[in-house]
Amino acid sequence: MNPLKRITLDPAVMGGKPCIRRMRVTVGMIVGLYASGRTEQEILKAYPYLEPEDLREALAYAAWRVEEVEVPLANP
Repeated sequence: MNPLKRITLDPAVMGGKPCIRRMRVTVGMIVGLYASGRTEQEILKAYPYLEPEDLREALAYAAWRVEEVEVPLANP
């Protein structure tokens, strides 16, 4: 996966949730808008300070996170 340049994690912004370019727009919010049926054009119209690449990276980040696998560690 290409490095994500628009997703930021900062404990001082939205409690450290992954956000778009240090703004108070979380990846979860973007994914939720898509899940509720909003189109890219509708999201960009509602949030004019976002760019199409912001939305693509939010989805890429979410896809990467759901593919993570937890591996239990053996007890010492």
